[in-house]
Amino acid sequence: MTRTTNRIPVTAGTRPARLSVLHGPDAGLEVAVPAIGVVIGADASADVVLADEAVSRRHCSLVPKDDGFEVTDLGSRNGTLLDGVSIQKAVVPVGAVLRVGGTLIQLVPGDEAVLIPPSAKASFGALVGGSLAMRQVYSVLERASASHAPILLLGESGTGKELAARAVHDHSPRRTGPFVVFDCGASTETLIESDLFGHTKGAFTGAQTDRPGAFELAHGGTLFLDEIGDLPINLQPKLLRMLETGEVTPLGGRKPARYDVRVVAATHRDLAEEVARGGFRGDLYYRLAVVEVHLPPLRQRLEDVEELVKVLLAREGRPEADVRSENLDRLLGYHFPGNVRELRNIVTRAVALSPPGTRFAAMPILLAGSTAKKDTEWVARADRPFSEAKTELITRFERDYLKDLLLRAGNNISQAARISGIDRKHLYRLLESAGLHQPGARA
Repeated sequence: MTRTTNRIPVTAGTRPARLSVLHGPDAGLEVAVPAIGVVIGADASADVVLADEAVSRRHCSLVPKDDGFEVTDLGSRNGTLLDGVSIQKAVVPVGAVLRVGGTLIQLVPGDEAVLIPPSAKASFGALVGGSLAMRQVYSVLERASASHAPILLLGESGTGKELAARAVHDHSPRRTGPFVVFDCGASTETLIESDLFGHTKGAFTGAQTDRPGAFELAHGGTLFLDEIGDLPINLQPKLLRMLETGEVTPLGGRKPARYDVRVVAATHRDLAEEVARGGFRGDLYYRLAVVEVHLPPLRQRLEDVEELVKVLLAREGRPEADVRSENLDRLLGYHFPGNVRELRNIVTRAVALSPPGTRFAAMPILLAGSTAKKDTEWVARADRPFSEAKTELITRFERDYLKDLLLRAGNNISQAARISGIDRKHLYRLLESAGLHQPGARA
């Protein structure tokens, strides 16, 4: 079968726009959409011809408008769906994802579209920093907050993704509703479905009563799905259905329940790469990433460190108007592998180790690796059996690595597992073996 697609150029004077096929037989196809619009279908007479067998001959039409795209279903047999709801004729916003048969199509502005200018503010919620990189983040979040569109926050651990999610909620129409945090990497694989979607009495051994899941708890508000990249792939279709239809069936239940929830997800993983290797569903990724925001690592915005130190000192009850000193210079020369979370731990530790009234300039600033002792250095010598020398080296390495890992993670085991890439259960065993397991450590 020969597939033809009429690629229509954008003419001068029209609003540049295009459609992008995210999922289906034609995934990767991008077509310019002129001011007069296009017809999508399986017939060769359509402007955009799709190979999807579930697409009707003339399925639907798209016409760019000032406030989005006017979508009209042309009597298709399987319907044209937005967020799981069939539409006959509606104006949908830029960035929306339509389901046409079994194909997902995103409606996006063309490459000539005007970029959102940086915000004039130096903070957004609890996010702090007046660098250009952060003001660009604020600008997108400020606009996205007013909508109900899903947001995907990307960035290294410790860059402030949960603070960004909270700020979005607090600046949204849902601000009076609940804000629920669900860590997809902290729940065991056997219980995560129950924790996320809830369960009914008798659903499994030990389920003595009905239990609400995260979606039910977040009804009317915002659900922050932290580390969405850790969600088991067998649960991803159920999450996708919830996002598209607003309905989910609790574990052990027979009838679906409907919830009104705005989802903000976050991960330190490269989800596009995960999709490419089959570790994450492409349709779920595109459904979550209607608005995608990258939070920069602290090493790429060191100009914010001075203001962050002032804010962190104030939170510790030690406000200072001027923190410029050798201590600040040391911080500006540091690479911050743990990002803002690590800076917070450094300042908190400095305050805790300082007598009341101590200025920041005189506080002890302990950076990762700065407390290493000379006797940890190792020189390989053949004065003992090979296996004995190797065992001692590995033991020293593991203990030093784990001590530094806990320091960077603020004694948070889940965070330490994410930084190191070690399964939490295995990490617990390593800590116990090294004599570093602390009963007060946070899971």
